[in-house]
Amino acid sequence: MTGVRTGRSPIKIYLAGPLGFSQAGRLFHSERVIPALTGLGHTLLDPWAEEGGAAAIAALPTGEGRLEAWRAFNIATGGRNQRAIDDCNAVFAVLDGTDVDSGTAAEIGYAFAKGKPILGYRGDFRLSADNEGGIVNLQVEYFIRDSGGDIIASLDGLPDALAKLAGLTDS
Repeated sequence: MTGVRTGRSPIKIYLAGPLGFSQAGRLFHSERVIPALTGLGHTLLDPWAEEGGAAAIAALPTGEGRLEAWRAFNIATGGRNQRAIDDCNAVFAVLDGTDVDSGTAAEIGYAFAKGKPILGYRGDFRLSADNEGGIVNLQVEYFIRDSGGDIIASLDGLPDALAKLAGLTDS
């Protein structure tokens, strides 16, 4: 870690996860995850808050124009997410699914390389680990735990888990 924070001041948290891809996921994200984190006084860096024109691109007719629009969107979105991870104090990563979402796994790896503490959330009861010794993919779990973070199974565990992360972050 790059420094130690004293006290339990609010921190900037990047929200990693695939919840914005589905209607049910967006509902859980907006009605459960965001209120749970902001209710604890933290500032969120939410990649799903900025739609970025995806709906407009999806409505374009199939062809070269649509393909180029998606390419530009992908580059802009990836860069914006990278900058948000660079700017955060910690990462909250949703790990639900039969396997951790590939974009979420990439964000976890990048955050770990940048020295950011990571908190994983897995409310999904399905098995997702490489073996019975893990919760999710062993490399993802390693990065989370070695960052000083943990994996929680309920949003009720957020206050204690985030207090621990806040103690690891810079101001």
